[in-house]
Amino acid sequence: MKNTKTVLDIQRMKVEGEKIAVLTAYDYPFARLMDLAGIDIILVGDSVGSVVSGYDNTLPVTMDEMIYHTRAVIRGSSSALVVADMPFLSYQIDIVEARRNAGRLIKEAGAQAVKLEGGENVAATIRAIVDMDVPVMGHIGLTPQSIHRMGGYKVQGKEDAQARQLLADARAVEAAGAFALVLEGIPAPLAQTITAGLRIPTIGIGAGVHCDGQVLVIHDILGLCEKYSPKFVKRYADVSGTIGRGIADYIREVKGGAFPGEEHSFK
Repeated sequence: MKNTKTVLDIQRMKVEGEKIAVLTAYDYPFARLMDLAGIDIILVGDSVGSVVSGYDNTLPVTMDEMIYHTRAVIRGSSSALVVADMPFLSYQIDIVEARRNAGRLIKEAGAQAVKLEGGENVAATIRAIVDMDVPVMGHIGLTPQSIHRMGGYKVQGKEDAQARQLLADARAVEAAGAFALVLEGIPAPLAQTITAGLRIPTIGIGAGVHCDGQVLVIHDILGLCEKYSPKFVKRYADVSGTIGRGIADYIREVKGGAFPGEEHSFK
């Protein structure tokens, strides 16, 4: 039987001053490795579009893709809280559709919570989903689904007006009932102010050390994504070289007749 962390456990960690470790995963093998290592939250991010499917951004990712990847992660996880991203156009059209799609990620995919981007503009949607007893994680600052409005992946909140709006967004997301809030691509002092002013945990990505937790994309920290390298990413391993060498060795042995050997053959 699974002994999964709950949203209450995550909120308790903020109260007790324990940092929250979050990573993205999109399949069974990575979810299993993270779970065994003791990760607190696995985020099935719509970043799957960029790092797995090869899209230029997250916008093409569909609900069916998110359900598929979340199901795979759930099968590999037994203790982490699994949060699934709501992809672009799954919650922006109207609240009825937003509630239906959030419900699908819980009912069909098996997620324990969902995440959506936006602040005051999505507060009513967050409230409507929470009222279904579906836990919601918010996400403000650099929101990848808004890259066309933002003019690309740019730090948000440097200007006073932007900073004031982000503070208002954070308060609106908390008031709407979100259990946690991702702060992406914002100045560290602003993230510190937001974190200190909220009762719910903040999870930073490019938002400095003062957030209650941190999240990164698994492919970034392992050197598996060469498309981009954000400043906030720390590479903890470079497995792309190891994988490349393994593939090259396989090709060489197949072409040279060294594989399969006797030990790999049936008699």
